[in-house]
Amino acid sequence: MVFQSYALYPHMTVYENIAFALKLAGASKEEIANKVRPVADMLQLTPLLDRKPKALSGGQRQRVAMGRAMVRTPEVFLFDEPLSNLDAKLRNAMRSEIKALHKKLQKTTIYVTHDQVEAMTLADRIVILRDGRIEQVGTPKEIYQNPANKFVAGFIGSPTMNLLPAELANDESGWHLELAGQKLALDGDVQAEVSGEKVTMGIRPSDVHLTPELLENPVKVTATVESYELLGSTIQVMNRFGDHSLVVEAPSTQAVKEGDQIDLYLDGSQLHVFDTGKEKSVYIGH
Repeated sequence: MVFQSYALYPHMTVYENIAFALKLAGASKEEIANKVRPVADMLQLTPLLDRKPKALSGGQRQRVAMGRAMVRTPEVFLFDEPLSNLDAKLRNAMRSEIKALHKKLQKTTIYVTHDQVEAMTLADRIVILRDGRIEQVGTPKEIYQNPANKFVAGFIGSPTMNLLPAELANDESGWHLELAGQKLALDGDVQAEVSGEKVTMGIRPSDVHLTPELLENPVKVTATVESYELLGSTIQVMNRFGDHSLVVEAPSTQAVKEGDQIDLYLDGSQLHVFDTGKEKSVYIGH
């Protein structure tokens, strides 16, 4: 197990910390050295083996904690939020190291985290828990594209999915949403009997566009720009749509001004609908 707080012994060297469990198990000095040295090489800790934890960076301490678990050659690793105490830059670097290490070791790893970026980038499969209950199990792609309920939809993805109250109706033209005085057609059937009921419409900011080009099924709405943030190659635009906020993620080459009234184009193939009661998904665009 690799703990969030590293749980290293401050009076021991890196070598002694890694070897501690083996020493308790009664392993000989030769056996300990034969296990510690290869692990230290793999984790790039060999030059640091004589140092105490206080002389190490956060990332180096985390590697020592990982090494202590690895020398025991377990069948399953448990990581308990191992990167939460690191700064953003170091977290990114350590994510890459953990992923590479997992590929080398080919061992089952259970990784506990509140950071959805870590879950999406590291996992083969994700289990999303809320209040001790499983909300959804799937690959990162499955959970991102097909969230099982409103909670998962709002939890996975950055920036988070736009979630707007709407009313679902079914008439001679088919299923559609009524949202802020506008009618949004749905391309397909709804999975539950919720016609005429209040629902929640979801769409990711990356699926809301400032121009309709390249969209096969654009849904046009009108909104007012409240603010925007330039994020390098992308721009995040916060808009007022009726009584609600609608966030757009677009290329930074597209110019907007605060206070402008603009047309937005929702990708109709990426709409989600969640019922109000159980918050389950009842429609996913296609």
